[in-house]
Amino acid sequence: MNLQTKSFGKLADGAEVTLFTLSNSNGVKASLMNYGATLVALEAPDRNGRLTDVTLGFDTLEGYVKFNTPYFGCIVGRCANRIAGGRFHLDGKEYRLPTNAGNAHLHGGVKGFDKVFWRAEGKSPSVKFTYQSPDGEEGYPGNVAVSVIYTLTQSNELQIEYAATTDKPTPVNLTNHTYFNLAGTGTILDHELMIASTQYLPANDALVPTGEIHPVKSTPMDFTTSTPIGRRIHQVKGDPIGYDHTYVLHKDGARTGLAARVFEPQSGRVLEVHTTEPGVQLYTGNFLDGTISGKGGCAYQQHTGFCLETQHFPDSVNQPTFPTVILKPGQQYRQITTYRLGVQ
Repeated sequence: MNLQTKSFGKLADGAEVTLFTLSNSNGVKASLMNYGATLVALEAPDRNGRLTDVTLGFDTLEGYVKFNTPYFGCIVGRCANRIAGGRFHLDGKEYRLPTNAGNAHLHGGVKGFDKVFWRAEGKSPSVKFTYQSPDGEEGYPGNVAVSVIYTLTQSNELQIEYAATTDKPTPVNLTNHTYFNLAGTGTILDHELMIASTQYLPANDALVPTGEIHPVKSTPMDFTTSTPIGRRIHQVKGDPIGYDHTYVLHKDGARTGLAARVFEPQSGRVLEVHTTEPGVQLYTGNFLDGTISGKGGCAYQQHTGFCLETQHFPDSVNQPTFPTVILKPGQQYRQITTYRLGVQ
């Protein structure tokens, strides 16, 4: 295993951003930076051993700072996904959060964990990022100490281990928002996807769950067997068209289990996602529209990448039947997700 570091630029306040690159003996490389604790690149071999970066993003720090809405590769929090109306009640008090996605609060708000500077230390085969989120940040109660450890293994796995503690009860729901394209180019509509779930969460027009849990059987949401992502994508309601839904994984939080498997036929690349989380959000890059130029000057069009965001259910703070996301003093939030690369 090898770890290299270099400067990736400076933020407006002068903070130096470092790019950490982990590599193993198989040629797999994971590049990470401490702005947003972001996965900048993940190079993986195809069935012939050719390496390609299979993630969307930018070649320089400037792109991440300028185009701050797609959440390429970053850690999102304090609470991932949407909170209806940007408000919730906790211990008899109403908390109001910024609404940065219509009338909903999305991915921690205007300046969530994806847009802050994290302390970082690298020691092969891992890079550890830490952040102290102050009481009141983006409207959330409590001082929260967060750590995220990325580890690259010789088995071509990128493991992400999350931990958090707080001094006041507060919602905590973290995830990584990497956009994958296993071909490295084109759309992801021919990627074949299996999700280990028989149920999903229906959402309203604002993409907030209604509180119901529905079976996927006989719907375009069914990925219980490997199916091209684009086969039924135009049957999914929404504007823009595409998947942006949470699947129920029935996890107990104690063990990791298979959440999803993706196969790209031309390259032979395979991505498996294993997690301790109760849900995984499938997002197919619906809001990408060609206005953002990413790596190599590529204009990212709709459905150029897919995300499999392991997390608790969206809007859990307002849905009493969903698993709780409230972290209390004396407790530790913990989540482990592994992205396993392979070929067939």
